[in-house]
Amino acid sequence: GMNVLLIVVDDLRPVLGCYGDRLVKSPNIDQLASQSIVFSNAYAQQAVCAPSRVSFLTGRRPDTTRLYDFYSYWRVHAGNYSTMPQYFKENGYVTMSVGKVFHPGVSSNYSDDYPYSWSIPPFHPSAEKYENAKTCRGKDGKLYANLVCPVNVTEMPSGTLPDIQSTEEAIQLLKTMTTKKQKFFLAVGYHKPHIPLRYPQEFLKLYPLENITLAPDSWVPQRLPAVAYNPWMDIRQRDDVKALNVSFPYGPLPEDFQRQIRQSYYAAVSYMDVQVGLLLNALDDAGLSNSTIIVFTADHGWSLGEHGEWAKYSNFDVATHVPLMFYVPGMTSSSAGRGEKVFPYLDPFSHISDLVLQGQSKKMVELVSLFSTLAELAGLQVPPACPKTSFSVALCTEGTSIVRYFNSTEEKLQEAEKDGCDDTYRGCNDEAIAFSQYPRPADTPQWNSDKPKLKDIRVMGYSMRTGDYRYTLWVGFDPSNFSANFEDIHAGELYMVKSDPNQDYNIYNNTLHDGLFKKLLG
Repeated sequence: GMNVLLIVVDDLRPVLGCYGDRLVKSPNIDQLASQSIVFSNAYAQQAVCAPSRVSFLTGRRPDTTRLYDFYSYWRVHAGNYSTMPQYFKENGYVTMSVGKVFHPGVSSNYSDDYPYSWSIPPFHPSAEKYENAKTCRGKDGKLYANLVCPVNVTEMPSGTLPDIQSTEEAIQLLKTMTTKKQKFFLAVGYHKPHIPLRYPQEFLKLYPLENITLAPDSWVPQRLPAVAYNPWMDIRQRDDVKALNVSFPYGPLPEDFQRQIRQSYYAAVSYMDVQVGLLLNALDDAGLSNSTIIVFTADHGWSLGEHGEWAKYSNFDVATHVPLMFYVPGMTSSSAGRGEKVFPYLDPFSHISDLVLQGQSKKMVELVSLFSTLAELAGLQVPPACPKTSFSVALCTEGTSIVRYFNSTEEKLQEAEKDGCDDTYRGCNDEAIAFSQYPRPADTPQWNSDKPKLKDIRVMGYSMRTGDYRYTLWVGFDPSNFSANFEDIHAGELYMVKSDPNQDYNIYNNTLHDGLFKKLLG
């Protein structure tokens, strides 16, 4: 049996070299991608931290975890669902959590779901408590709690940053596991590029401001239903954004500041890439690269000015599209010889990328499939598919394993899908669909539109993404019994991927979409 290393990054949209981004310097993640199967169309089930993480860690959709905000623990509030790490633990693995894996707080019982999910108490970096403190030096020399926050690490409390501490802890755990004869499941959660964009200032050198463009569609689209818009309240609350006095809800932010946010997001990604590089290099040094499955993904994306929006909190691709890759020794890459390095550390300041991707799948896939996929890759019994209502079923998943896409060319897949079909969840001969959803408190942007509490949710946006389109329906929602009323349609969106890749021209009102409506209800 293989070990598992699961790397989850906070708020990372696929701005990576291996996803075709020309500006970013991400040599270590790209090197991992060159030995992995990379899914270019992977989507989160809800574009906010706690709901997304609880969804993919339990293998259930938000309507089943009943977590759309941050304020309930699924085992109490929905059902006593087994989690992916719990399943590995019950199958003889030592399970360990470093950094942000579950969202901390009530949604994971103030314990990151320990001891159910983890063999040892989860590790949180001590520097985490300064994340939102005034540690950003302004032009006047004073300290602020800014959004854009390049820092001198030596001046930080304890002279470090949370992700640096998480990498150090994960490396220590890998060293201890080499001496034990037990299989392990190690989950490492990185904070950056989550806001504040606080990272070592030298990473700015990689991204001169004159190379930074604005979003290709930095305006609010004319036909965007007001309910679909997220007013990016979390960034408005940072000191540097407050000082700009931007109007609510649509802004816009001054263009020079938009460039600075984009620059710092990229810089934070390169800083995180260095952490991943150090971690994978340590896996090599411990002699574990040939016996460890590595998954790299994110909980959701982050808008960088597209549609005049920032942050996550929407159903657009920029908020729901995530990187997803699987390194499986002997399957996605040939095994390395003795003493050969699979993941030598690459310095983003000097490395020139010569990226060659091994396998790439364009299939639409969902993070909710992670549980069953990892179980299958590790040779464990794949948990059964959930029945239509599964609140009382402890072990089942609502996401089918995607291992069947690993070794197949697109043509072979289409043939297989014509011949027969084992995908009970989706129905046969159907295009693959990725489902996402997002709650709103009202039909127009409010101060709590980004993160409504359960009791305030009045509208739910159900969205489906296929290779050809993104279709979203905003329908009435009753939080007292968690029910969506598809007869009470508040607004709709339809974007055609080929002609409108950025999702700027909503054609919902000038098309017939009975078929799509039926699929969404499916």
